Amino acid sequence: MDKQEITALLEGVAAGTTSVEDAVLQLKTAPIRELGAYAKVDLHRGLRQGVPEVIYGAGKTPEQILGIARAMRENGQETVLVTRMSGEAAELVGKELPLRYDPLSKAGIIGRLPEPNGKGKVVVATGGTSDMAVAEEAAITAEALGNTVVRLYDVGVSGIHRLLSHLEDIMSARVIVAVAGMEGALPSVIGGLADCPVIAVPTSVGYGASLGGVAALLSMLNSCASGVSVVNIDNGFGAGYMASMINHLD
Repeated sequence: MDKQEITALLEGVAAGTTSVEDAVLQLKTAPIRELGAYAKVDLHRGLRQGVPEVIYGAGKTPEQILGIARAMRENGQETVLVTRMSGEAAELVGKELPLRYDPLSKAGIIGRLPEPNGKGKVVVATGGTSDMAVAEEAAITAEALGNTVVRLYDVGVSGIHRLLSHLEDIMSARVIVAVAGMEGALPSVIGGLADCPVIAVPTSVGYGASLGGVAALLSMLNSCASGVSVVNIDNGFGAGYMASMINHLD
């Protein structure tokens, strides 16, 4: 249960549409569901943090991902986000649960996609087409958490006119995720144009001296534009999650 569901439940008790006994039954669900020796599913994370647990698929077997997702669904979680999910895992999970899987980002959404309830738009921009896998992880994460997402892909600084043709999207965004490899200049440029927070995501895209994304990471950490924060290399999920938090602030 998340905060919205708890609030609705208590409002139902106050209005007389839900009995006290039914409310107690729903609330007394154990906060942790143990799945053998491989997982302890945190069922109350949505109540504590506002967002339910997300399954990190890398390193988990398809059967483990299915077991965790099944437990979450059985305990009332309507939307389950899985990141870094292999095609093999997606095939197995999709046979039992309603799954939308994006093979580019390896992100999967089980269940319904929630209606957007964020305050504004989340813009996700990339320097190049090669950054799209990380960008889609950010975009799908933000959508799974109830945000309207605008994608601006392949708008890097090597052809700055491509970015400048989207000034209206940039200047009307509530938060921007800027994803880039190579020298990682895109977030600084966007940061100099936008009046909202910019979350920079370095990617491991680039030639030898890019050092697997370290060059882009250091460039972004040294950005001269104010309002730019940086997440880890290739961490589209972390950027999408933070963007959602910002977009849901009053």
